[in-house]
Amino acid sequence: MAKIVIDQEKVTEPEELIKLCPFGAIEWDNHYLSINAACKMCKLCVKKGPAGVFSLIEDEVVAVDKSEWQGIVVYVDHLDGDIHPVTLELVGKAKELAGKIGHPVYCLFMGHNITGKAEALLHYGVDEVFVYDDEELKYFRIEPYTAVFEDFIHQVKPSIVLVGGTTVGRSLAPRTAARFHTGLTADCTVLDVEENTDLAQIRPAFGGNIMAHIFTPNTRPQFATVRYKVFSQAQKTNNPTGKVTHCAIAKDKLASKIKVLQVKAKEKVKSIEDAEVLVVAGGGIKSAKDMEMLQVLADKLGGMVAATRPLIEAGFADPRQQIGLSGRTVKPNLIITCGVSGSVQFVAGMDKSDNIIAINTDENAAIFNVAHYGIVGDLYEIVPDLIERLNQG
Repeated sequence: MAKIVIDQEKVTEPEELIKLCPFGAIEWDNHYLSINAACKMCKLCVKKGPAGVFSLIEDEVVAVDKSEWQGIVVYVDHLDGDIHPVTLELVGKAKELAGKIGHPVYCLFMGHNITGKAEALLHYGVDEVFVYDDEELKYFRIEPYTAVFEDFIHQVKPSIVLVGGTTVGRSLAPRTAARFHTGLTADCTVLDVEENTDLAQIRPAFGGNIMAHIFTPNTRPQFATVRYKVFSQAQKTNNPTGKVTHCAIAKDKLASKIKVLQVKAKEKVKSIEDAEVLVVAGGGIKSAKDMEMLQVLADKLGGMVAATRPLIEAGFADPRQQIGLSGRTVKPNLIITCGVSGSVQFVAGMDKSDNIIAINTDENAAIFNVAHYGIVGDLYEIVPDLIERLNQG
């Protein structure tokens, strides 16, 4: 880690030196000049201070031998062998990245009685599926699943690890990454790879106000989680060329302090993530009753109603209907936004939709920057007109 060191013998005007830091991190106690915990390592004091007073000292970084780490692995998220579609999306992205650096694409599949399902992954262009099939892995428990993940990485040494941003993935990925003292970027929206195999990870930060570009060039493997519906699924092929490899792990490594007493199936509810058509309510909606109008339009189109965060907080819609950074990421064939301003937080959750139609009275609304078709007007006039036209059709 880096640190800033002060040469006390060169400190002559402490009052002026204190003013160098915009964060108030430089202090004077009548004897010594010091730097407190408010330091952001912006290095302004080093750049603008008198020569030699402030010095940046960086620890020597031991370079990793990147040639020892080969391949891109996708963790197979599943429930009783039924593979979550985010896995196939990550396989598609892994194949794209692997093509740039000439690496193979792997899948890590752990569970019980899953061997038959592993064969299906080969039809999506995976080079090798590593299967850990054990009774102790029947239910997700963090200790044995992490142990398996760690064992796999030690054995195969993949350069990049991609995990779906599901409930399981968000628990498993950081715990495994911590065992290798490597970084993890959560909820990536863009992934790319350099020729030297460094993974370029891009995600919204500071409430979506900036897009952070993250690299971990001195550690391997490189971990990233990605939400469902961010990437496109891998194309299926009828002539798979990959193979399934069965792996074993010592029973004592699968020990867990968690005992599964009962498993209750979660009630299946249709999710906006799976809808092909969405009608989205934004701040232009004046009351909860007005949501019925959008529901009628959604029903006519065979779709669902979604909402922005302010409407969720107002109680106009269920939290499961929220689109955006703090809600769901969607990618329908058609999305119609009604009275949505188009904040960065919202757009990050829907800008990959195939067709975006925006309705807003403000012709300068940010939503028009991502919309394929824009209608400047009052949604209370336009939506009823659309419904009437659909009734006539």
